[in-house]
Amino acid sequence: MYLATTGRRSDPSSRPAGVGRRVPGTVVALGAVSLVTDVSSEMVTAVLPLYLVLGLGLSPLQFGFLDGMFNGATALVRLLGGRIADRGGGRHRTVAGAGYLLSALSRLGLLLAGGAAGGIAAALAADRLGKGVRTAPRDAMISLSAPPEALGRAFGVHRAMDTTGALLGPLVALAVLGATADAYDAVFVVSFAVGLLGVLVLVLFVPGGAAGPPAVAQPVRPARTTGRRVPGRRAPGDPAFRRVVAAATLLGAATIGDSFLYLLLQRGLGLAPALFPLLPLGAAACYLLLAVPAGRIADRIGRRTPFLYGHGALLLAYLALLVPVGPATAGLVLVLLGAFYAATDGVLMALAGPALPARGRAGGLAVLQTGQALARLVGAAGFGAAWTWWGARPALAVAAVALAAGLAAARRVLPDGRPS
Repeated sequence: MYLATTGRRSDPSSRPAGVGRRVPGTVVALGAVSLVTDVSSEMVTAVLPLYLVLGLGLSPLQFGFLDGMFNGATALVRLLGGRIADRGGGRHRTVAGAGYLLSALSRLGLLLAGGAAGGIAAALAADRLGKGVRTAPRDAMISLSAPPEALGRAFGVHRAMDTTGALLGPLVALAVLGATADAYDAVFVVSFAVGLLGVLVLVLFVPGGAAGPPAVAQPVRPARTTGRRVPGRRAPGDPAFRRVVAAATLLGAATIGDSFLYLLLQRGLGLAPALFPLLPLGAAACYLLLAVPAGRIADRIGRRTPFLYGHGALLLAYLALLVPVGPATAGLVLVLLGAFYAATDGVLMALAGPALPARGRAGGLAVLQTGQALARLVGAAGFGAAWTWWGARPALAVAAVALAAGLAAARRVLPDGRPS
């Protein structure tokens, strides 16, 4: 049960959750930071495979090894970023800013590497480390800035702005390449400048210090041994939070990775390699359109249901790929994939946030994000091995069965997540 300390605000039970509430300025500012930063990062992501494989002569195996190794390191660095952010009364903006700055400087590192393998590896490592450090403190600031009953909408707005940057980044990269006769160095310079702009927006418009929600919903739970009620703190070991982590990790291990889905679509459609980047853009566009509505629905009915239905949409995408793929099937899969992210990414943070104390929220969210990310790496590796041994269709059928079983288990494990 919860005792709501609302201060000057009216009782949230008197109106539907999320109705008539504006998104806090801190959330909008963080969304702007993510938008600008994603333009910078996706500019590099869009051209990096071509630069490394075609420009510098790395083999696909070498590029895949570098990318996979640093993505795995990102998941572990999140724990460090969350722990540091929670110390000293809340250093969320400082730690997040350091992560954004490190990612921006990595673009300069690619420019200065000059084709040297060690320099390229260092630049990629800096980018992934920056992303890992900033993610948990940023999500903690969002969680602490919005009232508990409007967290779904707040995360939806942030994720929509973040995805807007992801859509614009490749377009900006293509424009720069077109204007400079395929000069990759120009892309890195522009990306570096845009990344620094994101850091500047963070410094100027995101409040510093320890954030706190306008209305704090304080959990009160009876102590099992004494019968006393212990107000106000839920540690990462709290049963509700443990259930969220367990469900997210279980479902993460049952996902196969977006790249495999895009590859299956490309093979089924016989799509030219030059058109392959359009597939992620299609899914991102659906995510952008659905992120805010999904967050609002989660605030109204509880975050557990959208999170489960989002994974149900992913299951439908797996099943759709088991039949012969045509344009209609491809469109359906992209819509379902966008709906999956809209109903799960920010909604999961909104579900877990209230189960954590304010002073330990960044660290707790880092634990959740790390567990989910590592589970997804395991799931993707397992699907890749199954595809190699059995073929694409049998491997996808096994993945669908695993996801269905994970959904059944998560349905029993997840707390409701309905704000009081």
